[in-house]
Amino acid sequence: MRTTDRILELDCSQTTLTFSQRLANGFATLSSVLRVFRNRMEINRLHELDDKQLKDIGLSRADLTSAFLASTFFEDPSEHLTRSAHNRGRKSLFRSRKD
Repeated sequence: MRTTDRILELDCSQTTLTFSQRLANGFATLSSVLRVFRNRMEINRLHELDDKQLKDIGLSRADLTSAFLASTFFEDPSEHLTRSAHNRGRKSLFRSRKD
């Protein structure tokens, strides 16, 4: 018995983007950069809260500092804070069930 390999040649040349697609991509990039900048400014405002207020929202001062250290300038540090608050909430929930 014999097998034959068949190869299908597809013309997958790069298509050029239209002006509206390039414009939409540019606006999406700009929107993303502005969102990151706005989130960084809001996290800076969290430094004005006292420790009790931060604890109420599930964060600590160390979380704020590590969020900035863990992210580069163009990365959104709010994702790190969200994970920190979520993990702390899960740990406290686990402790309350354990007691």
